[in-house]
Order: sequence, then structure tokens, then C-alpha cells
Amino acid sequence: MQYLPQIIFLLAFSAAVLFFVKNVKQLRRNILLGKDVERKDKKQERFKKMMRVALGQSKMLTRPIAGFLHVIVYVGFVIINIEVLEIIIDGIAGTHRVFSFLGPVYNFLIGSFEILAFLVLLSVIIFWIRRNVMNIKRFLSKELKGWPKNDANYILYFEVVLMLLFLTMNAADYQLQLNEYQGYVEAGAYPISQFILPLIENMSNPSLVVLERSAWWAHIIGILIFLNYLYYSKHLHILLAFPNVYYSNLEQKGRFKNLASVTNEVKLMMDPNADPFAEFAEDDAEEIPEKFGASDVTDLNWFQLLSSYTCTECGRCTSECPANQTGKKLSPRKIMMDTRDRLEEVGLNLNKNKGEFQDDGKQLLDDYISREELWACTTCNACVEACPIGIDPLSIIMDMRQYLVMEQSAAPSELNNAMSNIENNAAPWPYNQQDRLKWAEEGV
Repeated sequence: MQYLPQIIFLLAFSAAVLFFVKNVKQLRRNILLGKDVERKDKKQERFKKMMRVALGQSKMLTRPIAGFLHVIVYVGFVIINIEVLEIIIDGIAGTHRVFSFLGPVYNFLIGSFEILAFLVLLSVIIFWIRRNVMNIKRFLSKELKGWPKNDANYILYFEVVLMLLFLTMNAADYQLQLNEYQGYVEAGAYPISQFILPLIENMSNPSLVVLERSAWWAHIIGILIFLNYLYYSKHLHILLAFPNVYYSNLEQKGRFKNLASVTNEVKLMMDPNADPFAEFAEDDAEEIPEKFGASDVTDLNWFQLLSSYTCTECGRCTSECPANQTGKKLSPRKIMMDTRDRLEEVGLNLNKNKGEFQDDGKQLLDDYISREELWACTTCNACVEACPIGIDPLSIIMDMRQYLVMEQSAAPSELNNAMSNIENNAAPWPYNQQDRLKWAEEGV
């Protein structure tokens, strides 16, 4: 019985870690369903961007209020979790406050954790009010109804409970220290939890031990549950923001990718000495893709799929989108959410069929993302610029547009007319090249 708490802790901790690893493997498999894309260049530039944007939260602060609150929660989450290391060691070894030998350093750490926990509590409450009371437009979109709205609130409730458990645990521990109860040596500083003492100072020592142990167990179990809940939540960005920023596109915004096969064909058309009946060289034939553009998630590249899991659903992209602002159906946030939902559906299909995908009669195009949404985009890159973690909804829109144009010849009539004019007149306007300057002659 002496080692029963340690055995229970090890079993709970091992089960949580194994389930987390299982989910990470599934996440990795789903992301790698995407096509390959080169993102291993400019390593130093990528690392600097990751440190500035993901770690430094530089783009979050473009909106000062939400950005500042997010920084508090982010810093609190990172630093307070240092305390989790002590809990894990104590749980495995059967010790209590194993790092207390650090003396003044330990006092400073615990005191800092408490102040951060209190600030996180305040920030989370403000976030809840912003989401549920203030009716901020970007939190009222159709795509945030149901699970997305509940998910955001669940995380806020999680954080409130975890912070309160942390402070309750410390308050009970501190009271036992003041009572000089056996096993509770004087350690730590408690600038916040000391205000809880009037509520518990009349409790007996055995009752205080029960309170302290209950809060301790609930706190660590809550953290393990939170860890595994991340996979099912938009808060997966806690883990994926760093790789997403690192592998984000470093090209100038507005520079679209060109297909080598199409470029070569255009060059061939412009070469007066080229033989139009010549056979394709082997190298040229290899450049021709099996399918132009994307109609489903497996046609996208792995970075686009990574980004779909990384999306925080904050709505900054949609709030900056000029198409959305003028009442169009397009929401860049929904593009990312739909991509993730379809990818999850494909992943479940693979799970059910032992890794073999069985055609379910669905695809990303039409079943999740409508053509109206795709053609509403102005390709202005406002969504890409607004995203705080380097997500690029525009690249998915352009790949799906490419599929519509090159595989289905399903461009809007206005675009078809412009492309026909370019083919016939070398300009998007319906005027012969010889007639282009007539407007000037008429003005003379």
C-alpha cells in the first residue's frame, strides 16, 4: 500500500503519454497524405522567423488588446508548466516538492507561477466575455456555430479550473507548512494563494492534507486530459504553431507558383523555330502532373494540411478579407476549417479500412468548399498577411481554382472571356491589336 499512489500515478501518466503518442502518429500520417513541397531551404531565415513570430508572438500584437491577453496566457502556459515537471517527479518518486532544495530560487519560481496563474485567470475570463458577451463580429460567423464555439469555451473552462486547482493546492500546502505538519517543509512563496488561507485556516490538518492531495491529483490529471484533448481541438496550434511558422512560405506575397509543364508549353508556342509536332522529351513529360490543381485534400501539399490542423480559428483572416467584408460567401477561416474536417474524415476512413482509403463519394470541392467561395477571392493576400502563425488559405483557393479551370474548364464566364481574349488578342479586352489606339485617335 505504501507505493500504491506511485503505481496509480505511473499507470495514469503512461496511459496519457501512450494515447498522446498514438494521436501524434495519426496526425503525422494525415499530414503526410499531402504532396511533397520543398520547405527545407533558408534554414537560418526560417529559424529567425519562427523565433520572432511563434515564440515572440510579434503578429499577435498587431491587435493590442487580444494580443496582450494572449501573450499573458501563452507565457503563463509555458512557464507554469515548469511546475508540472516537479509534479511528475514527485508522482513517480513519491517525494513532495522535490525542487524545494533550491531555496530562494524555488521561492521566486513558485511566487512567479502564482502571479502568472492569477493573470491567466483574468485573461481567460476576459476572453470568455469577448467570445460570449461582447458579440465581436468575427466570433459570430456561421462556421463557429456548434462544436467550434463549444471547443473554444471548453478550453477556457479547462484553464480556469487548472489555475484554481494550482492555487488551491498551494494554499493548502502553505497552511500545512504554517502548521508545521509532518512532510510539509517550509518552501515556496505564495503571493496569491495566501489570500485563500482565511477560507481554510480552521480546517484540521488531515482535512488540509485531503484538500492538498485532491487538488494535486486533479491538477495533474487535468493536465494529462488537456494534453490529449488538444488533438481534437483548435488548440492544437499550441504544438503546431512552431513548425507551421518554420515551414511557411518565404516567397514574396503575391508571387504565384507556375507549373513547369505549362511554362514550357507557352515558351514552345512563342518560339517560331519550334516544331509543333515534335514529341515531348522525357524530362518534359515527367514535369506534367497527373492532375492539375486540387479537388480533395490528398491533392494539396503537406504544408497546407499542416496549416489546416494549426489554424486557431481566430478569424483575423476573415475579418481582413475584402470579399467577406462586402458580403461575399468567402471566409478564409472556413477554408482552413473545411480542409481540416475533410482531412479528419479521410483519416477516419483509413482507420476503418486498415490504412486503405475506400472511396466515400466525397471530396473537398463541392462537399465542403463551394465554387462560389473560391471565385469570390480577390487574391489580395490580406488573409495571409493577417494570420499570426503563417497560414496561407489563398494557396488552397488557388490550387482548387486551378483544378476547376484546367481539369473541368469550369471557370466563370467573365474569366473564360478574358482568357479567350488573351489567346486571340494578347490582352484581356475584346479588341484586335491593330485597334488598340483608336481611342486616342478619336480624341484628337
